[in-house]
This record gives sequence, structure tokens and C-alpha cells, in this order.
Amino acid sequence: MRSAAQYVRMSTEHQQYSPQNQSDVIQKFAATHDMAIVTTYDDHGRSGLNLAGRTGLQQLLKDVESGEAKFTELLVYDVSRWGRFQDADESAYYEYVLKRAGITVHYCGEQFANDGSVASALMKTLKRTMAGEYSRELSVKVFAGQCRLIELGFRQGGPAGYGLRRQLLDRDGKEKGLLIRGERKSLQTDRVVLVPGPEAEVSIVRELFSRFVTQERSEKDLAESLNARGILSDLRRPWTRASIHQILTNPKYVGDNVYNRRSFKLKMKRLVNPPEMWVRKDDAFQPIVSLELFLQARKLIEARHIHLTDEELLDRLRTLLNRCGRLSGFLIDEADDMPSSSIYAARFGGLHRAYELIGWSGKRDFSYIEINRILRDRHRDLVGSITAQLCANGAEVSSDEHCPLLTVNSEIKISLVLARCRQTLAGSQRWHIRLESALDPDITIAVRLAPGNESVQDYYLFPRIDILRSRLSLAPNNGVCLDLYRFDSLDYLYRLMKRVPLRDVA
Repeated sequence: MRSAAQYVRMSTEHQQYSPQNQSDVIQKFAATHDMAIVTTYDDHGRSGLNLAGRTGLQQLLKDVESGEAKFTELLVYDVSRWGRFQDADESAYYEYVLKRAGITVHYCGEQFANDGSVASALMKTLKRTMAGEYSRELSVKVFAGQCRLIELGFRQGGPAGYGLRRQLLDRDGKEKGLLIRGERKSLQTDRVVLVPGPEAEVSIVRELFSRFVTQERSEKDLAESLNARGILSDLRRPWTRASIHQILTNPKYVGDNVYNRRSFKLKMKRLVNPPEMWVRKDDAFQPIVSLELFLQARKLIEARHIHLTDEELLDRLRTLLNRCGRLSGFLIDEADDMPSSSIYAARFGGLHRAYELIGWSGKRDFSYIEINRILRDRHRDLVGSITAQLCANGAEVSSDEHCPLLTVNSEIKISLVLARCRQTLAGSQRWHIRLESALDPDITIAVRLAPGNESVQDYYLFPRIDILRSRLSLAPNNGVCLDLYRFDSLDYLYRLMKRVPLRDVA
């Protein structure tokens, strides 16, 4: 019998695409065509719009291109399971990668054989285009439905924000309770509105608007004042100038429901939309501050918006350099007399380019920018891989875009940190790990990258109860006190997180 692998993918579309249904069809196809399935690649809860986060497909391509694949056939339910790429050529390319390695792709649920004939090529092209078009049409319908709900006064996605809470309503408009951070509605017919939060938070919001308008206190001054009083933001973090500015400019605090200020459709480029594209419903929620006070705050903020020429921007940058002796994006954003760092990045093609134009290098190697980008991509991929594996083992995993923690089974918080391999002047290897102690995770997964930082070398699983330091410096060998937590894979973690049914021991 020929050795075969199966690839199954399910996003959140229809029950017909459940992994079990796909696998049943694939198993029947394999039995009929004298094939034995030796390997399974799966992506559960993953969109087919791009390759990001699809660890199953990524591993499949890696095994094929490295020559480690132990099969000659790949079985897929249908063309759309391979992907709903907006460019049909992308799906064709991945199939070509397998074909080049001598592996034949079979679409078990399709009505045509993938035999390389003209008819087969035409059908695949049509199916790939239809798969991408399905996502585009669905995006339009979902967006229209969301806009309709906004106009009816219901909240669409995102955390409530400081001083507000999300109130869950049933289909008849009756209150069902407040949703805490990370919780979502369980019924499609339920709706969410914003309501005032605890009185202490509401008072702080009103105080911020009042002091900004009547006392002309800057956002930076207001943030420092709250931090000095030990008051944390809704993310349980210290306040910054940007977080204060976000409150002062957000119309939800006067009860207005505004949507589509930013868009990220079909996982393409993230856009900031002009006001004429916004969808809004005025007086949708109970306001926290008066409209008059909000408009006064907005007027003061808009008065600061002046267009500066390139030379004027650079002059202000020189002034900040003379005042502080150094430059950084944080210093630029926190200075009241400076435009935001994003203005400099957009106008001059990056902050380091703006620094060069005023003759300041800071004696720094800006290659770290590219290194950090690569690390962010690898961190995102690892989070997706770990989430998929935990779900495959029966665990429930949730996350919040505003908090870099994974919550497993609604009980355990997991933090993932990457440590790249560095070489000391003496030629030895070191990994510097900064634990997210402020987020208070129950378990920290410290991933050590191998020399060259192209692949993962090993993992350290640090429980909160045992680690007292926020920073660690690891060598290749660290003694039993630290290497006790070292693992070559995360299989132990997956077994630890697996749900086990309780049995009656009586």
C-alpha cells in the first residue's frame, strides 16, 4: 500500500468542515485507493486566508522541502481546505512544492481527479478562485451585519476600556450579566452594550476630562499624577501619555457607538479610515462625561494639530536631542511639544533615518530593528503552534490582543518569551530572558533559539512559584537548579494541560 499523509483544516465556517468529517472522507478515499495514512497535519480554528499561524501546513511544507516526508501521497478534503488565498496562485504554488518533491495531492471530496489533465487544471483554478471569492463575499456580508448592529446601538468587539464594562443582553434586550476581560458571548442571538463601570473608575475618567479642560494639564502630567497615586489602567499597567490621550479622544465616553475607524479586512494591510467611512450611532450608551466637556477637550487637542515642514520636524528633533542628550521613540511620544514618533517614521522612512538627518547616530547598531521583526514573527508563529497543540489535546485556550498571555482552561495563564542566542566577547553563548513578572503568569515558556537564531534549541518551563527573579542569563549548561526546568519539546506541557474526566471513585 502507498504511504499517505492527510491535511485537515477548519476555521469556524460550517459543521461539514469539522476535522472528523474531513478525516472520515479521507479515510474512505485511502481505503478505496490502497493507501495507508501514516501522518496527519492539522490546523484547527485557523483561517485559510494566509499561511500565518497555520502550523500544520507550515510543518507539512517543511517536511517535504527538507526531504523528511515519509509519504508519497497527500490527501485533502477539497481545494478550499488547502486555503482560501486571495491570490489563487499561492495555493497552486504550495501544491507545486509537493509535486516537485514527488508527492501527489488528492482532493478526496471533489468530483474530479487531480490527474494533471486539462480538465483537472481548469477545475482546480476555478475552485481556488471560488474559495478566495467566498471569503471576499463573506467579508462583505459580515461587515454589513456588523454595521447594522452598530446602528442599532450594540457594541462590536474589543475591550470596554477604562471606566466602562460590557453588558450582555439576550435577544429580548434583557440583561444577562457583565462580561469580564477575555469572555465572549456564547449565543449568536445575544448582544453587547457598554455600561458605566465601577464608580471609582468613572470618577477618574471625569477627573481626567475636567483637569485637561479646566486646568490645561497635559496628557503626560495626568498620567504621572495617576501613577503617583498608584492607580493602574484597565490593562493593569501604569498610565502613559498615549493611554490618557486615547480616553480623551474616544467618543464612547459620551455614549456614541463608533465603528470602522480602522480596518484589517481579509488579513491584508491594516488601514486607518477617514471619518467619512466611520459607522456611528450617537447616544447609544449611557454617557460618562457630558458632550460639552468632551467637545472642549477635542477642541484643545485639535488646536495642537499643525502641519510642520520636514525642516521644522527636524528642528524640533534637534531641540529634543539637546534637551535630553539622546533620542528614542518613547522620548518623542512623551514630549508634549513633539509630534508622535509615527510622524517621523512615516515622513522620513523610519526613526533612525530621521536621526541620521540631524547627525545623531547614538552609537547604536540599528540592525536590531530587523532582528526584532523576525523575533516578533517567530513569537507569533510559536503562539499559534502552541495554541493549536493545546486545543488538539482537549484544552480550551483564549487570548486577548491587549494582553500577551494565553489563558488555558480558564484557569492557567501562560506567558511565552523568546531568547535569542548571543555570543560574548570570549566566544561563549548566552541567552538573556526577561520574565513578564508584571503580568503575573502561572507558567512562563522561555524558548531558547539555537546559535544563528534560525531554529528552536530547547524550552524552559518556569512556574511562578519557583522563580523569584525577573531577569535570567542562561549559559549552555546552568546546573540542576535551572536545567531542572529544561525540556527538548513541549510534550510535557501538553500532557499537563490535557483535560482528564473525573470518575466516580466510590
